[in-house]
Amino acid sequence: MSKSNLEIEAVKSYPASEPVTPSQLSAGYYAAKRVMDIVAALIALLLLSPLMAIIMVISIFDRGPIFFKQQRFGKDGVPFSIYKFRSMVTDAEQVLKKDETLYQKYVTNNFKLEPDEDPRITKLGRFLRKTSLDEIPQLINVLKGDMSLVGPRPIVNEELQQYGNKQRVFLSVKPGMTGYWQISGRSAVGYPERIDVELFYVYNQSIKMDIKIIIGTFSAVLKKRGAY
Repeated sequence: MSKSNLEIEAVKSYPASEPVTPSQLSAGYYAAKRVMDIVAALIALLLLSPLMAIIMVISIFDRGPIFFKQQRFGKDGVPFSIYKFRSMVTDAEQVLKKDETLYQKYVTNNFKLEPDEDPRITKLGRFLRKTSLDEIPQLINVLKGDMSLVGPRPIVNEELQQYGNKQRVFLSVKPGMTGYWQISGRSAVGYPERIDVELFYVYNQSIKMDIKIIIGTFSAVLKKRGAY
């Protein structure tokens, strides 16, 4: 068993009431993390603004709104609206439910489908997802303080139920644009394993780990590893 697997296996033994900051992280860590979030998000938005403009122009020809907005759970369970470039048709849920067999597969497969079989994803959306460009607008969420650059993925209520008695622990930190899950295989990682991966970050968060994850994310995006 690899070192990372051993680390994640250890998470399963943590009690549900385990403090969010087992290593007694200082206020300095959270302050430094927030400064890093703001500076990096501003720089990224500035550098990516030409690309965002191109995507927005192309999106005009794809019927429907340019941005996708959805309620997700933030720190302490406070809901917020997450922003993405829209990658699905406007009536995505209805389109999926038209095919009962495919919808059941979607549910039993941890709420995901292969891009080529998902009728909800547009042609532009397929490209945006494969390259992770659909997530660029989340930099706005980072600036607003809803999210951090690094943290567990923001989830919806159906996913939160999967965390069982460790929901409070999971919700004790800000969700992130990227995280330990993204550099551990992303969509190739099943949901039970994803929970362990996300909780491993919660219990071991640090500036060093955040930087390691950010660097690892660039590699994962370039290799399109686990992208859906």
